[in-house]
Amino acid sequence: MTTFALIHGGGSTAWDWHLVSPRLHSAGHRVVAVDLPIEDATAGLNDYVHTVMDAVFAEVSNAEHVIVVGHSLGGFTAPLVAEKLHADGLVYLAGMIPAPGETFEQWWHNTGHDRETVSADTDEALFNGVPEHLAREAKALERHQQGAWMSRPWPGKRPSMPTGAILCRDDRFFPAAFMARQIHDRLGVEPIEIPGGHYAPLSEPKAVAAALIGLAREIQLTIRTIR
Repeated sequence: MTTFALIHGGGSTAWDWHLVSPRLHSAGHRVVAVDLPIEDATAGLNDYVHTVMDAVFAEVSNAEHVIVVGHSLGGFTAPLVAEKLHADGLVYLAGMIPAPGETFEQWWHNTGHDRETVSADTDEALFNGVPEHLAREAKALERHQQGAWMSRPWPGKRPSMPTGAILCRDDRFFPAAFMARQIHDRLGVEPIEIPGGHYAPLSEPKAVAAALIGLAREIQLTIRTIR
């Protein structure tokens, strides 16, 4: 049994995972999804990390067999949580993959995203493929992303645990070709490709859950091989 710690993206909530979580539960796994304190301008990444860790330890006392998943901006938090928890694995879902010492603001240029053509219409860029009623609810739940940490160097390091990445082939915010380059350059792994746009947890929850379950199997096999 794996405990999936699911970390939402910028301006979002744990609700983003509400269609994925039941599928992971049905496959026999535990799920922890929390709201990060993103509206608190004084909260730093360390506060985000402890928010997730507290929720994980409330679910499982020894925090064994944890896989941390970061969606979009959650990619800045997920590897820090994974290191602190000595997690079995780490997964980026349409995730930003920061380099050590890189700021959130630098990431856009350093990865080449600022040279991509992305619509200024958030419905087009972020919610393509999401059913209208879900997109409407997601936008109603949006929160104001704040934090001085976004202009400070990312304090993490290259992940030391088995790491995977899920690429959403219909993503218009982080286009597939861009994501494939980022994943190859920064992780050196082949991504799992699934259908769906940037909010695949809402548009393709079955595919997201299947990819996570498959990665959990691979990660556990890798760990057994190493040991």
